[in-house]
Amino acid sequence: MILYHMMWDLVYIFDFPVEWYRTTAGYIWQQSICWTFILLSGFCFPLGRRKLRRGLFVFFSGLLVMAVTNIFVPEERVVFGVLTLLGSCMLLLIPLDSLFQMLSARQTSGFSMELTGLIVSMLFFLSFRNINMGYGGFEALRTFEMPEALYRDLFTTYLGFPYPEFFSTDYFSLIPWFFLFMAGYFLHGVIKKQNCLSMLLKGSFYPIEWLGRHSIWIYLLHQPAIMLVLRLLF
Repeated sequence: MILYHMMWDLVYIFDFPVEWYRTTAGYIWQQSICWTFILLSGFCFPLGRRKLRRGLFVFFSGLLVMAVTNIFVPEERVVFGVLTLLGSCMLLLIPLDSLFQMLSARQTSGFSMELTGLIVSMLFFLSFRNINMGYGGFEALRTFEMPEALYRDLFTTYLGFPYPEFFSTDYFSLIPWFFLFMAGYFLHGVIKKQNCLSMLLKGSFYPIEWLGRHSIWIYLLHQPAIMLVLRLLF
Protein backbone atom coordinates (compact mmCIF):
# COMPACT_ATOMS: atom_id res chain seq x y z
CA MET A 1 0.00 0.00 0.00
CA ILE A 2 2.82 2.39 0.92
CA LEU A 3 4.67 1.59 -2.30
CA TYR A 4 1.49 2.02 -4.35
CA HIS A 5 0.80 5.45 -2.84
CA MET A 6 4.40 6.50 -3.44
CA MET A 7 3.98 5.56 -7.10
CA TRP A 8 0.66 7.46 -7.22
CA ASP A 9 2.39 10.61 -5.99
CA LEU A 10 5.21 10.20 -8.51
CA VAL A 11 2.83 9.65 -11.44
CA TYR A 12 -0.02 12.08 -10.69
CA ILE A 13 1.69 14.84 -8.68
CA PHE A 14 5.29 14.81 -9.92
CA ASP A 15 4.37 13.75 -13.50
CA PHE A 16 6.75 10.80 -13.74
CA PRO A 17 6.15 8.90 -17.03
CA VAL A 18 5.36 5.44 -15.58
CA GLU A 19 2.93 4.22 -18.22
CA TRP A 20 2.35 0.70 -16.85
CA TYR A 21 1.00 2.24 -13.65
CA ARG A 22 -2.02 3.54 -15.59
CA THR A 23 -2.68 0.18 -17.26
CA THR A 24 -4.51 -2.96 -16.16
CA ALA A 25 -1.40 -4.06 -14.25
CA GLY A 26 -1.57 -0.95 -12.07
CA TYR A 27 -5.30 -1.44 -11.56
CA ILE A 28 -4.82 -5.07 -10.47
CA TRP A 29 -2.11 -3.96 -8.03
CA GLN A 30 -4.44 -1.33 -6.58
CA GLN A 31 -7.36 -3.74 -6.29
CA SER A 32 -5.23 -6.44 -4.64
CA ILE A 33 -4.32 -3.92 -1.92
CA CYS A 34 -7.97 -2.88 -1.40
CA TRP A 35 -9.25 -6.43 -1.23
CA THR A 36 -6.64 -7.74 1.19
CA PHE A 37 -6.81 -4.58 3.33
CA ILE A 38 -10.57 -4.83 3.83
CA LEU A 39 -10.71 -8.63 4.03
CA LEU A 40 -7.99 -8.71 6.71
CA SER A 41 -9.71 -5.93 8.64
CA GLY A 42 -12.86 -8.05 8.82
CA PHE A 43 -10.77 -11.10 9.74
CA CYS A 44 -9.11 -9.23 12.64
CA PHE A 45 -12.37 -7.80 14.03
CA PRO A 46 -13.03 -10.72 16.44
CA LEU A 47 -9.42 -10.72 17.66
CA GLY A 48 -9.48 -7.29 19.29
CA ARG A 49 -11.14 -5.84 22.37
CA ARG A 50 -12.87 -2.47 22.92
CA LYS A 51 -14.61 -2.78 19.55
CA LEU A 52 -16.77 0.33 19.98
CA ARG A 53 -13.80 2.52 20.84
CA ARG A 54 -11.76 1.16 17.95
CA GLY A 55 -14.62 1.58 15.50
CA LEU A 56 -15.22 5.18 16.53
CA PHE A 57 -11.51 5.98 16.42
CA VAL A 58 -11.09 4.61 12.89
CA PHE A 59 -14.31 6.28 11.67
CA PHE A 60 -13.34 9.71 13.01
CA SER A 61 -9.81 9.25 11.66
CA GLY A 62 -11.46 8.90 8.25
CA LEU A 63 -13.43 12.11 8.84
CA LEU A 64 -10.17 13.86 9.81
CA VAL A 65 -8.54 12.76 6.54
CA MET A 66 -11.62 14.00 4.68
CA ALA A 67 -11.48 17.41 6.41
CA VAL A 68 -7.72 17.92 5.99
CA THR A 69 -7.65 17.00 2.30
CA ASN A 70 -10.69 19.14 1.50
CA ILE A 71 -9.13 22.16 3.21
CA PHE A 72 -5.49 21.89 2.13
CA VAL A 73 -5.50 19.84 -1.11
CA PRO A 74 -9.05 20.08 -2.52
CA GLU A 75 -7.86 18.94 -5.96
CA GLU A 76 -6.77 15.64 -4.33
CA ARG A 77 -9.55 15.46 -1.74
CA VAL A 78 -10.62 12.25 -0.03
CA VAL A 79 -14.34 11.82 0.60
CA PHE A 80 -15.52 8.59 2.23
CA GLY A 81 -12.11 6.95 2.04
CA VAL A 82 -11.11 3.53 3.32
CA LEU A 83 -10.87 4.58 6.99
CA THR A 84 -14.44 5.89 6.97
CA LEU A 85 -15.50 2.57 5.47
CA LEU A 86 -13.58 0.42 7.97
CA GLY A 87 -14.87 2.41 10.93
CA SER A 88 -18.43 2.10 9.63
CA CYS A 89 -18.03 -1.65 9.11
CA MET A 90 -16.68 -2.13 12.63
CA LEU A 91 -19.54 -0.18 14.19
CA LEU A 92 -22.18 -1.99 12.13
CA LEU A 93 -20.72 -5.38 12.99
CA ILE A 94 -20.83 -4.88 16.78
CA PRO A 95 -24.57 -5.76 17.11
CA LEU A 96 -24.36 -8.29 14.26
CA ASP A 97 -21.47 -10.08 15.97
CA SER A 98 -23.65 -10.97 18.96
CA LEU A 99 -26.38 -12.28 16.65
CA PHE A 100 -23.96 -14.42 14.61
CA GLN A 101 -22.37 -15.89 17.73
CA MET A 102 -25.81 -16.86 19.04
CA LEU A 103 -26.75 -18.49 15.72
CA SER A 104 -23.46 -20.37 15.60
CA ALA A 105 -23.93 -21.69 19.14
CA ARG A 106 -27.42 -22.97 18.33
CA GLN A 107 -26.43 -24.72 15.10
CA THR A 108 -26.30 -28.49 15.33
CA SER A 109 -25.88 -29.78 11.75
CA GLY A 110 -25.46 -28.86 8.09
CA PHE A 111 -23.21 -26.20 6.59
CA SER A 112 -21.64 -24.15 9.35
CA MET A 113 -23.06 -20.66 9.80
CA GLU A 114 -19.54 -19.26 9.24
CA LEU A 115 -19.02 -21.03 5.90
CA THR A 116 -22.51 -20.02 4.74
CA GLY A 117 -21.83 -16.43 5.76
CA LEU A 118 -18.50 -16.43 3.90
CA ILE A 119 -20.08 -17.72 0.67
CA VAL A 120 -23.08 -15.37 0.84
CA SER A 121 -20.91 -12.35 1.67
CA MET A 122 -18.61 -12.98 -1.28
CA LEU A 123 -21.57 -13.50 -3.62
CA PHE A 124 -23.08 -10.20 -2.53
CA PHE A 125 -19.74 -8.42 -2.90
CA LEU A 126 -19.20 -9.73 -6.43
CA SER A 127 -22.83 -9.06 -7.40
CA PHE A 128 -22.67 -5.40 -6.32
CA ARG A 129 -19.02 -4.60 -7.14
CA ASN A 130 -20.05 -2.19 -9.92
CA ILE A 131 -22.80 -0.40 -7.99
CA ASN A 132 -20.82 2.87 -7.84
CA MET A 133 -21.04 3.02 -11.64
CA GLY A 134 -24.79 2.52 -11.79
CA TYR A 135 -25.20 -1.18 -12.36
CA GLY A 136 -24.75 -4.57 -10.74
CA GLY A 137 -22.14 -7.14 -11.60
CA PHE A 138 -18.38 -7.52 -11.39
CA GLU A 139 -15.92 -5.50 -13.50
CA ALA A 140 -16.86 -5.94 -17.20
CA LEU A 141 -19.92 -8.06 -16.35
CA ARG A 142 -23.03 -5.86 -16.10
CA THR A 143 -25.99 -7.81 -14.78
CA PHE A 144 -28.60 -5.11 -14.06
CA GLU A 145 -29.00 -1.34 -13.98
CA MET A 146 -29.65 0.58 -10.78
CA PRO A 147 -32.36 3.30 -10.65
CA GLU A 148 -30.84 6.73 -11.34
CA ALA A 149 -32.94 8.22 -8.52
CA LEU A 150 -30.68 6.49 -5.98
CA TYR A 151 -27.64 8.55 -7.04
CA ARG A 152 -28.61 11.92 -5.63
CA ASP A 153 -26.70 13.28 -2.60
CA LEU A 154 -23.87 12.88 -0.09
CA PHE A 155 -25.70 10.28 2.01
CA THR A 156 -26.47 8.05 -0.98
CA THR A 157 -22.81 8.47 -1.99
CA TYR A 158 -21.75 7.14 1.42
CA LEU A 159 -24.03 4.12 0.91
CA GLY A 160 -22.71 3.36 -2.59
CA PHE A 161 -24.73 5.54 -4.98
CA PRO A 162 -22.52 8.57 -5.78
CA TYR A 163 -24.19 11.69 -7.16
CA PRO A 164 -23.09 12.68 -10.71
CA GLU A 165 -20.60 15.46 -9.75
CA PHE A 166 -18.95 13.46 -6.97
CA PHE A 167 -15.14 13.29 -6.92
CA SER A 168 -12.74 11.63 -4.50
CA THR A 169 -9.22 10.25 -4.90
CA ASP A 170 -10.04 7.50 -2.38
CA TYR A 171 -13.66 6.34 -2.35
CA PHE A 172 -14.93 3.23 -0.56
CA SER A 173 -18.69 3.14 -0.12
CA LEU A 174 -20.55 0.92 2.32
CA ILE A 175 -21.92 -1.12 -0.58
CA PRO A 176 -20.22 -3.27 -1.89
CA TRP A 177 -17.21 -3.16 0.47
CA PHE A 178 -19.10 -4.01 3.67
CA PHE A 179 -19.76 -7.45 2.16
CA LEU A 180 -16.00 -8.03 1.69
CA PHE A 181 -15.40 -6.96 5.30
CA MET A 182 -18.07 -9.47 6.35
CA ALA A 183 -16.39 -12.16 4.25
CA GLY A 184 -13.20 -11.59 6.27
CA TYR A 185 -15.19 -11.79 9.49
CA PHE A 186 -16.74 -15.13 8.51
CA LEU A 187 -13.39 -16.42 7.19
CA HIS A 188 -12.04 -15.94 10.70
CA GLY A 189 -14.89 -18.09 12.03
CA VAL A 190 -14.27 -20.82 9.44
CA ILE A 191 -10.57 -21.03 10.30
CA LYS A 192 -11.28 -20.95 14.02
CA LYS A 193 -13.75 -23.85 13.73
CA GLN A 194 -11.13 -25.85 11.82
CA ASN A 195 -8.79 -25.37 14.80
CA CYS A 196 -6.25 -23.61 12.58
CA LEU A 197 -6.37 -20.19 14.26
CA SER A 198 -3.98 -21.09 17.08
CA MET A 199 -1.44 -22.25 14.48
CA LEU A 200 -1.69 -18.91 12.66
CA LEU A 201 -1.27 -16.94 15.88
CA LYS A 202 1.64 -19.07 17.15
CA GLY A 203 4.34 -17.62 14.92
CA SER A 204 5.83 -14.20 15.52
CA PHE A 205 8.08 -11.90 13.46
CA TYR A 206 8.51 -8.68 15.40
CA PRO A 207 8.91 -6.15 12.52
CA ILE A 208 5.72 -7.38 10.81
CA GLU A 209 3.91 -7.66 14.14
CA TRP A 210 4.88 -4.06 14.97
CA LEU A 211 3.47 -2.85 11.65
CA GLY A 212 0.22 -4.69 12.32
CA ARG A 213 -0.18 -3.30 15.83
CA HIS A 214 0.41 0.27 14.64
CA SER A 215 -1.33 0.06 11.27
CA ILE A 216 -3.75 2.95 11.90
CA TRP A 217 -0.91 5.39 12.63
CA ILE A 218 1.12 4.12 9.68
CA TYR A 219 -1.90 4.66 7.45
CA LEU A 220 -2.49 8.20 8.74
CA LEU A 221 1.16 9.29 8.55
CA HIS A 222 2.64 7.45 5.57
CA GLN A 223 1.27 9.74 2.86
CA PRO A 224 2.46 13.02 4.46
CA ALA A 225 5.85 11.36 5.08
CA ILE A 226 6.10 10.22 1.44
CA MET A 227 5.15 13.69 0.19
CA LEU A 228 7.78 15.31 2.41
CA VAL A 229 10.51 12.97 1.15
CA LEU A 230 9.54 13.40 -2.52
CA ARG A 231 9.38 17.19 -2.22
CA LEU A 232 12.84 17.23 -0.65
CA LEU A 233 14.16 15.00 -3.45
CA PHE A 234 12.48 16.90 -6.30
